[in-house]
Amino acid sequence: MREIEVFIDTEEIAEFFFHELVKRGYVPSEEELEELADITFEYLIEKSIIDEEIQDE
Repeated sequence: MREIEVFIDTEEIAEFFFHELVKRGYVPSEEELEELADITFEYLIEKSIIDEEIQDE
C-alpha cells in the first residue's frame, strides 16, 4: 500500500457538518460544529487513518 499526503482542516469539517445537518433539519451552533469537527479529527487519528502533524506558523 502506498502512502499519500492528506491535509485535514477542522474548519472544513465543521462547514461540511453544518451543511449536512441543515439539509437534515438541524441548526447547530458554531460551538457544536467545532466540537463535532474536533471529535471527527480525533476519531481519524485514533483509527490510524491520519497522523497529526503540527506545523510551525
